[in-house]
Formats: sequence, C-alpha cells, structure tokens
Amino acid sequence: MVEPQSREFEIHTEFITLGQLVKALGLIGMGGEIRAFLDETEIEVNGEPENRRGRKLYEGDRVTFPEVGEVLVRYPE
Repeated sequence: MVEPQSREFEIHTEFITLGQLVKALGLIGMGGEIRAFLDETEIEVNGEPENRRGRKLYEGDRVTFPEVGEVLVRYPE
C-alpha cells in the first residue's frame, strides 16, 4: 500500500471552494460528479470532517483526502 503524500495547491484568488479544488486535482471528471464524490469520500479540512462543495478554502487550509493525502492551499511565492 502506498502512503498518502502531502502537497501544495496554489490559488491566485482570495479563496477556492472545496468543489473547485476536487475538480482541479482531477479527483472527478465533471463538475456534476462532486455531490456523489463528497457523499462517498471522507474529507477533512483542518482536521474536521467536511462535505460541503461550497466550503471556502483560504491560504493555509489543509485538506485531507483518503489515498491522496494532505493538500495545503497557498498563494504563489
């Protein structure tokens, strides 16, 4: 079994929604799949369970996906 990794995701706006992040990471093929994905996947934002596709993620937020690992939301340097 492969250990999930930690990685960073750069945003160029004030925030990104959880649904946008899931799509940008390629975890779903089309935006219409987000509801089912969130219902079936245990996602944590900053250590708390989260399933709202509209959840706003700001710089410094940490999103954990099973089998993908942790994603740190940040601004480019």
